Amino acid sequence: MTSKVYNVLVLCTGNSARSILGEALINHLGKGKFRAFSAGSHPNGRVNPYGLRLLQELNIPIENPRSKSWDEFARTGAPTLDFIITVCDNAAGEVCPIWPGHPMTAHWGVADPAHVEGDDAAKMQAFREAYLTLNERVKRFVELPIESLGTDQLKQQLKEIGKLVHG
Repeated sequence: MTSKVYNVLVLCTGNSARSILGEALINHLGKGKFRAFSAGSHPNGRVNPYGLRLLQELNIPIENPRSKSWDEFARTGAPTLDFIITVCDNAAGEVCPIWPGHPMTAHWGVADPAHVEGDDAAKMQAFREAYLTLNERVKRFVELPIESLGTDQLKQQLKEIGKLVHG
């Protein structure tokens, strides 16, 4: 018997930092039960090198990372999404495309490490902080007994996960 693989889209505005980290973490920690993608409402066209460096240091793979528009996932032929998770407040407040399949949505706001000023150490620390918060949330998410939760229970769990911080 084959178990369902859940498709998750992690959204942000620029799709260069937090959403890329979220995609990598869900794919890594989801162990085949989840397939994650990331996109942005206004992608800036490049993936932040500090995020890629952090993922490499932590041995977390990411396949062909690129900054892309959420429009790719609203088109015919795109993967049917089960969950959409916004990780920045701007994307959470925007009018989203109509997603095929009417996926469940959640907002897991994380401070944007790409906007931190300072030297390399300060920037890497900001990415580590974002990573640690997302790591806590993704761990909890991929451990949910999705099949046995009702819709309202699942929505509540996703909302609670969005409040978690590392520590």
